[in-house]
Amino acid sequence: MDEWVREAEVWVGQAERWIRQQPPEQVYVAVAVVAVTVLLLVAVSCLKSSKANTIVLSGLSGSGKTILFYQLRDGSTHQGTVTSMEQNNDTFVLHSELERRGKVKPVHVVDVPGHARLKPKLDEVLPQAAGIVYVVDAQDFLSTMHAAAEYLYDILTKATVVKKRVPVLIFCNKTDKVTAHSKEFIKKQLEKELNKLRESRNAISSADITDEVKLGNPGEAFNFSQCQNKVTVTEGAGLTGNVSAVEEFIREYVKA
Repeated sequence: MDEWVREAEVWVGQAERWIRQQPPEQVYVAVAVVAVTVLLLVAVSCLKSSKANTIVLSGLSGSGKTILFYQLRDGSTHQGTVTSMEQNNDTFVLHSELERRGKVKPVHVVDVPGHARLKPKLDEVLPQAAGIVYVVDAQDFLSTMHAAAEYLYDILTKATVVKKRVPVLIFCNKTDKVTAHSKEFIKKQLEKELNKLRESRNAISSADITDEVKLGNPGEAFNFSQCQNKVTVTEGAGLTGNVSAVEEFIREYVKA
């Protein structure tokens, strides 16, 4: 230890002698460069640490959000689940990446209950979202289509989502069932329903709407490509573990 102290004293002495030999202007410039470099490093570090890494699972009750949550975390369905009124909230390495070599970044996943009374829970987590997975029941789609479109409309017009351009993945779940509708059909029907909702909502005075951004292009039939944030439609099945589309979406926006 004493040897290290003596070496440090020598280095400090050499630095002091070098500084004395330099013109004052050069010393000032060197100090300024060091200060700016330190500030930039601190700023970059803060930006990296504050970058959103939350994935929000949303959708109507019974769409399969909770099973999807367990598949992502544990690689199992926990023998199926019942409709949950409680929020599932955890930070974990995706189950599919547990044996991956090298450093893998954990993901914060929040499964928000789809009951209408609990919609304020969604508003609480959206500001931290790096991405939103909107789960649709592809088997029971026609009977829930209007309600699913209304819930999705609220997400796509939310100012916190639009301004930050938070990407949305519409996950058509339960496509392993014979009676399930295709993602193409669901996409087309949701766009039609959203177009109807847009027309009816636009008729309401803007004074009656808070924290809402208008959807799509005026005078044109709505489609997802008109959204300011990226909206993708894909399919899979939580019960059978076919959730690779969701995993790919997560890794696109929460880098490993």
